[in-house]
Amino acid sequence: MALYKLEDFDPNYRDSFQGNDLKGLGVYAEGSDDKIGNVSDVLVDDEGRFRYLIVDLGFWIFGKKVLLPVGRSRVDYNVDRVYAIGMTREQAEQLPEFDEGLALDYDYEERVRGVYRRPGEYTRPVETSTALETPTPLEASAPIDTGYQPATTPSYPTYERDTYNYEREPDLFGTNEQDHQTLRLYEERLIANKKRQKTGEVAIGKHVETDTARVAVPVERERVVIERVTPTDAGQAVSSGEANFREGEVARVEIYEETPDIRKEAVLREEVRVTKVVEQETAEAQATVRREELDIDASGLPIEER
Repeated sequence: MALYKLEDFDPNYRDSFQGNDLKGLGVYAEGSDDKIGNVSDVLVDDEGRFRYLIVDLGFWIFGKKVLLPVGRSRVDYNVDRVYAIGMTREQAEQLPEFDEGLALDYDYEERVRGVYRRPGEYTRPVETSTALETPTPLEASAPIDTGYQPATTPSYPTYERDTYNYEREPDLFGTNEQDHQTLRLYEERLIANKKRQKTGEVAIGKHVETDTARVAVPVERERVVIERVTPTDAGQAVSSGEANFREGEVARVEIYEETPDIRKEAVLREEVRVTKVVEQETAEAQATVRREELDIDASGLPIEER
């Protein structure tokens, strides 16, 4: 299961916690004033449940950060402290260093969990662990059960990479509200966001189509018309000098005709302008939200609510 830093999971997480931010709180050994370090960040899973506190041990190990499972922490907002349950200086030194540049995979988490699982460590009774509840969308770490009992015969189940579940290790990741100094009632709310995604694309191009065009052109063609007529003085005698008989005399007439001369030229027909317009509409969604209500069992005793 992937892990995320708190702000990467929800940039507005501070609005959900109403000022109760774990970042920057001092981390102390349980039952003492020995400071171990400070909370530099929180890691949550895909569902927003707190899994680890990133503890900066710079207070006494310069520059080293380690992971503290949320089940091994108890938050006291009255004194702005986080108490690390079962973490000693020696144990912190054995924890693998948390490097923000490396991937948080199963193997790395197993190295961390392996340190806390070692025999002789305290283990939490499973029956006292309950799920941690926080304002939506995150499940915040709250003061947890400190009723640890020494494990007389510690035995740890085997875990597999593909089937591991945080809920199977309540002593590391389980929390309860037994030590809450203030009972907080939460409710869920819907947070609407939107994202821009590509739904398709429109390709606009052009291609060439051919067609047969016809045009009518009027043309002229010349032809020779020979007309033979009888003159009015036909049959009258003419003088010998007027009659000029010559053989081979030819009259030449040039004849012309027009033929169509067709050529093509390209002309601008139209322009196509391509633009985009944004249309707005309201999208509605619904989901089931939960809200905590206060249950009071006074057994017949007078109760005054303020």
